[in-house]
Amino acid sequence: MVSVLQNVAIDCADAYELAGFWSSVTGRPRDPEAKPGDRETQVLLAEGPMLYFNEVPEPKKSKNRLHLCLRPETSRDQEVERLLALGATFVADHRNPDGSGWAVLADPEGNEFCVLRSESDRAATDS
Repeated sequence: MVSVLQNVAIDCADAYELAGFWSSVTGRPRDPEAKPGDRETQVLLAEGPMLYFNEVPEPKKSKNRLHLCLRPETSRDQEVERLLALGATFVADHRNPDGSGWAVLADPEGNEFCVLRSESDRAATDS
């Protein structure tokens, strides 16, 4: 017997707004029944578990112990710029001169996530 991963739950102060940010990040829709003020909502991903947003009363206080890693369709650096324009903040730079590495960003509520190299970035540097 095994368990199947249903969703990745993200605690937040405003479920509807944060789901909107992640909907823009992933290009996938927020639950069509969601409305402002809902304490729970989700982003319906094309594959795998959904992103589930749940309002909690306490603010985020420290570094995430679990986070999302994104592999963009465009280059990593182009995606970092796009996500910053959507409202993410830059947290840490782990990109290396040889093109390897990743960037750490945070969503509008401070939840950290990584932007990895795209497949085209990898192909250009992995010879």
